[in-house]
Amino acid sequence: MYDKKQLCEKITSIYPDIGQCGIDIDVDFDNKERAWVVRLVKDSHKLSHYLDLPEADDCMDGKKCVSLGLEIAQLRKNVEGKQF
Repeated sequence: MYDKKQLCEKITSIYPDIGQCGIDIDVDFDNKERAWVVRLVKDSHKLSHYLDLPEADDCMDGKKCVSLGLEIAQLRKNVEGKQF
């Protein structure tokens, strides 16, 4: 098993340009949803993403966090002013 610090560090190792744990990215477990909540902040843009347990396990096993990666890409576009 892993804790929020380990998951946050793994996410930032996969996506190093998103920021630092505790500053630009925060991770907490939501008992009600039974999922990890990943909160990203970049400038005035904020994003919350629910990472279900199987995907979080994949991230920890060194695989890409696919749905989180898509959210990060969208956040980047919003920050850069490039909307779909």
